[in-house]
Amino acid sequence: MAKLKVGVIGVGAISGAHIGAYMKNPDVELCAFCDINEERLKAKGEKYGVTHLYTDVEEMLKNEKLDAVSVCTWNCAHAKCSIAALNAGVNVLCEKPMAMNAKEAEEMKAAAERSGKLLMIGFVRRYGNDMDVLQDFIKEDFFGDMYYAKANYIRRNGNPGGWFCDKSRSGGGPLIDLGVHVIDFVRYALGNPKPVSVYAATFEKLGDRRNLKTPKGYVCADHKPDEICDVEDLATALIRFDNGAVLNVETSFSLNVSEDRGIIEFYGEKGGAKIDPELKLYTEMNGYMTDISLKAQTALSFDGLFAKEINHYVECVLGTSECRSPAEDGIELMRILDAAYESAKQGHEVVIG
Repeated sequence: MAKLKVGVIGVGAISGAHIGAYMKNPDVELCAFCDINEERLKAKGEKYGVTHLYTDVEEMLKNEKLDAVSVCTWNCAHAKCSIAALNAGVNVLCEKPMAMNAKEAEEMKAAAERSGKLLMIGFVRRYGNDMDVLQDFIKEDFFGDMYYAKANYIRRNGNPGGWFCDKSRSGGGPLIDLGVHVIDFVRYALGNPKPVSVYAATFEKLGDRRNLKTPKGYVCADHKPDEICDVEDLATALIRFDNGAVLNVETSFSLNVSEDRGIIEFYGEKGGAKIDPELKLYTEMNGYMTDISLKAQTALSFDGLFAKEINHYVECVLGTSECRSPAEDGIELMRILDAAYESAKQGHEVVIG
């Protein structure tokens, strides 16, 4: 069987995870890279031995007979690049968030339907070992009705700078960058219920904390000391779903808190769970409240995480698997984000029609 010919559009930091996974997949031939930054493009080409390099997406799609691409650009280019690839008859794996807003996301899905090609969204947390273990308990009805969840993805001094804090390129701050991960994690675990309303607030109080001498926890490769920073530094939202479940989410780039943290909690009629970072379970047995610690690797491991996602994508393109991260889910996530930012702007709950 001939190998799938794959290209990568956008060769910034996250592309390395995609590229490394493709190179290990025996069914893939990594053929071409595209990026508007010529210096970075050349460096990535030399690093990975890829010689077909382009600064224009349309040119790459015209000259290369590709079967699939990964879109790893700035958020503002996700829709444009994905639609161009789909229109050229190429399957697409688009990094999260799917687009800048739900309208763009729907246009992407329409392009996929017209072309008959796959549009998969990069919800990589769905493929983590912590999700695998959690699903084992969900399938056995350990939790019963899961009616409430809390999730936070908090950085104390972690504004990445670069395009991440430029709203024209990112679409927003920690909510659209970090919140996407935990919101999708919870929604996927709950069985992908549809969102019906959001009450949210965002704050721009601390910015990128460029006044601090303390080193940042995370810095974008394109970070510059005097760059624009017009995104929120903290966002909080209460999301209601059509099955009655509610998610309370908090996420920040900058916050006066003791330490960075990422905690996800689920509450059900029969039991509850906390991922911090190990998975712990809570229930009652024989008339006693009971805590359960698992003798297994339950903290999220990044070793092989993206490989699982990429391998699944390849299987979907080959027609041997059904997509676990379809465009429909990306649209629902964008509807949540749109409603959250609108709610924060208006100061009241926004109903999702």
